[in-house]
Formats: sequence, C-alpha cells, structure tokens
Amino acid sequence: MITSSTTNQPPPAPPAETAWVDTYRNLLPQWQSFSLSHQSIIPISISRVNQFDAARLDVEMSAMLKEQLVKVFSLMKPGMLFQYEPELDAFLELLIWRFSIWVDKPTPGIALMNLRYRDERSMEACPKVRTGLEGPGLTVAQKIWYCIATVGGQYIWARLQSFSAFRRWGDSEQRLLTRRAWILIQRIEGLYKAASFSNLLIFLYTGRYRNLIERALRARLVYGSPNMNRAVSFEYMNRQLVWNEFSEMLLLLLPLLNSSTVKKFLSPFSKDKSSGSTADDTACPICQASPTIPFLALPCQHRYCYYCLRTRCAAALSFRCSRCQEPIVAMQRHGTVVNHKTSS
Repeated sequence: MITSSTTNQPPPAPPAETAWVDTYRNLLPQWQSFSLSHQSIIPISISRVNQFDAARLDVEMSAMLKEQLVKVFSLMKPGMLFQYEPELDAFLELLIWRFSIWVDKPTPGIALMNLRYRDERSMEACPKVRTGLEGPGLTVAQKIWYCIATVGGQYIWARLQSFSAFRRWGDSEQRLLTRRAWILIQRIEGLYKAASFSNLLIFLYTGRYRNLIERALRARLVYGSPNMNRAVSFEYMNRQLVWNEFSEMLLLLLPLLNSSTVKKFLSPFSKDKSSGSTADDTACPICQASPTIPFLALPCQHRYCYYCLRTRCAAALSFRCSRCQEPIVAMQRHGTVVNHKTSS
C-alpha cells in the first residue's frame, strides 16, 4: 500500500501596503493616453452668416462715425472734406483698430456677433481640441500687419486710383509709361477681385477666413464664449422699420407735390374763407403777397408776381392758373406779351 505524504509548503507572503498605489501610478499614464486618444471631439462650426454680419456691422459703425465727424465740419468751406475723404476714412479705421484689435478686443461688429480673432497657426501644433473655442489671440506682428493691410493698403489704393483718374492716365494722349502704369493698375485690381471671389467660394465651403487679409495672416474668427444672449427688443425693431418706411415714402412723394396743390386741397377746410376772399383777388396766388412787378396770366387775366409766374411757367410748359385751373399760354404787362413757351 502506497501512501502519499504531503509536504507542508509555506503560505505566500502578503502584498505590500503600497502595492496598489504603485500599480495605479504605473498604469495612470497609459490610461490617460488611451482615454485622450479615444475622447470624442465636439465639432463646432462658426456660422458664416455671423461672420458676414460682423463685417457689415463694422462698415455701418464706420459710416456712423464718419457722419458725426462730417457734421462737426459742416460750417467750414464746402467741399473741403471731399478732398480729404480717403484720409478721413483711414483715420476712422485706424481709430477702430487702435481701440479694438490692438488691445486684444474685438471690433464692434465682431463683438456683437460673439466672435473673436484667433491665431490659427498656434492651433496646428496643439493636440485635438474639444470645443473649438480654445486658442490664443493674434500676435503683435499679426496686429501690425492687419493695420498695414486694412488701413494703409486701402488708403494708398484709394489715393492711387483718385490720382490716376484725375491725371487721366488712361487717355490715349498720355505718355507710354503713364499708359502702362494705368494698365498695370487695372490688371492688379482685376486680379485682386478674382482672388477675392475665389476666397469667397472657399469661405462658403469651409467657413474660414472671410477675406484675403485674414487668410494671409491666418487670423480666424471663432466664438468668444459658448453662450450668447440674444435679448432683442422686437418692439423697437418694428417701430424703427415703420419709421424708415414712412420716411422713404415721404421722400418719394415730396417731389410730386407743390405748395399750390397742397393749398388748393386744404382751402375747403380753411376757417377764414370770407375774410380772405377780397385779399385773394389782389394777392399773388403763389406767394400770397402783393405783387411787386404785377403780370397778368393769359387768357384768364389773373394777376401774379413776375418771378412767381415766370418760374412756374419755365418749370412746367403746361402750367395752369392757380385760381381757375385754366392753361396759361402767355403773360402780359402794359400791353407787352411774352409767350413763356418760346422765350428763354
């Protein structure tokens, strides 16, 4: 009979107290790299409409500042500001750039659309971002080049175009060098417009870089904050729209009206019909004053001021008498007849 004897082996030693901590520390870097590689990225596309609206708002802001500045010089020599209009536009653009982009703040239009400029070059070296809102602003070099391109470039080009048009570089009588310079300016303008159109198509497809300056500087518009409050008073907007339409209607109707037509329309509603009946026969029906140089309208024989009747007849060949609505064919004083249709 064979009997098996079991050997008594010592029990395994218990793990050290810091074994779990050491294992966690060793596996933590691997777990972080694994989680970052599989982390879901939330794509955020910047609205193209907001970027275009920001550019439009900036243009409107410049126009408002220009209008207020022109009112300051309204009492000076007429036409003086027209000669220095490029300098005025450059000054306003420089003013907006100085207090917005240079101090790391968005322009008024960009701020209203909750946007800001970001240096897109710095995002190429960074790992994948999660929200799309990260990234530093523009560098000092980008800000300076932005000012040179937007303020200086537009001013130089505007002055060059006005100078060449004033000197008539495009005339055939000019020298050969001047003609070549004019052709070069036209070709540069055509190439710039073609490049701007191509950039517009790329922007509509990708949503990046509204113009060539932003594309050259790699300055991209991104959202400034993830939340944007759009508390708009629609009552104020409706009131503003109604007022604008009403003012445009008045501007359209005013050239079609004259004082005599309005007075004739309001004459039945006048309170002093009887008291003014005797005065109407002696006063000029246009200016309602006593004629200094009285002339008679033919054939109705009603009396007018010479200048009132003469200007009305010169303005309209079929002018009718303001009293009887009969067509006036001539004007007479002391037996002298002058036909307004033939005399100058």
